[in-house]
Amino acid sequence: MKLPMGKIPAETLKKTVFEHLGAKREEVILGPSLGEDGAIVKVGDRVLISSMDPITGAVERIGWLAVNINANDVATFGIRPSFFSSCMLLPENSTEETVQKICEQIDLAARKLGIAVIGGHSEVTPELNRLIIVGCAVGTTELGRYVTSSGSKPRDHLILTKGAGIEGTAILATEKYNRLKEEMGETLLESAEKFYDQISVVEEAVLAFNIGGVAAMHDPTEGGVAGGIHELADAAKLGVKVYEEKIALAPETMQICEFFQIDPLQLISSGALLISAKPGYAEKIIKELTDHNINAAVIGEFLENPAKRILVRGDESVTDLVRPLCDHLWFALER
Repeated sequence: MKLPMGKIPAETLKKTVFEHLGAKREEVILGPSLGEDGAIVKVGDRVLISSMDPITGAVERIGWLAVNINANDVATFGIRPSFFSSCMLLPENSTEETVQKICEQIDLAARKLGIAVIGGHSEVTPELNRLIIVGCAVGTTELGRYVTSSGSKPRDHLILTKGAGIEGTAILATEKYNRLKEEMGETLLESAEKFYDQISVVEEAVLAFNIGGVAAMHDPTEGGVAGGIHELADAAKLGVKVYEEKIALAPETMQICEFFQIDPLQLISSGALLISAKPGYAEKIIKELTDHNINAAVIGEFLENPAKRILVRGDESVTDLVRPLCDHLWFALER
């Protein structure tokens, strides 16, 4: 079976990837699982949380994204990332200036988050036609002081920070700038390019976790907000009801998605954070985030029946919540 672009489908992960995980070790508290953003390993009386992600669909800010995307995954456990390493795969005919630019971006992003770059690998790779960076972020915390994506319970509230399609908007505004500027104008595109500055969710994840009442967190990357919600529900084996009109969409995102005829809910959304809040805590969490100038809103709730994943539209009609087969960024980049 030919696989779609982007993430490997959940069924392939379960029947193929998760069946080949090497030796069993008692230090592994959390290994590969559907909907989980990283691993948890016990080291003495503390735990190490690590996550790994590639950056493949963006070029202009690839070093910046590599740090932030991986840092975000660690932060969804409720802790700050401390260390970063990367594998930089360069296409043939790359220059030293390219390496310089990427390393400066990594350095800037890591310094901003208080992360030390501890190593990695870089090479020019034969027959590669696109720059790829695979990053790994690591954080440590006390044993038991973290949340995982599987922690949601029925009736927990689902909170979304910022809005849908943040990373995808920035990538498309940058990569397709010349094609879009006649249609939308330079002012809108320059505003959309600045969405890169919203990519980090480290502060909001740590803020929310420290308030209490957080059952689970997840950052919606490939597959967008719709994919991220499914991943949270998969991890907890629950259903979910989502209210479409509660999901924030920036004007820049709406216009770019309309131009490429793609769904903003299926557009890569790093920079947003999905938070599952226990009953009675959602308002407290939203107030704390708002006090720190981070927009957030309740967009739905978790349901007991895992087969029930529904989207309530503005006209109150109900449909199934789409499960993305492929992030719509790829469709837009190909057009």
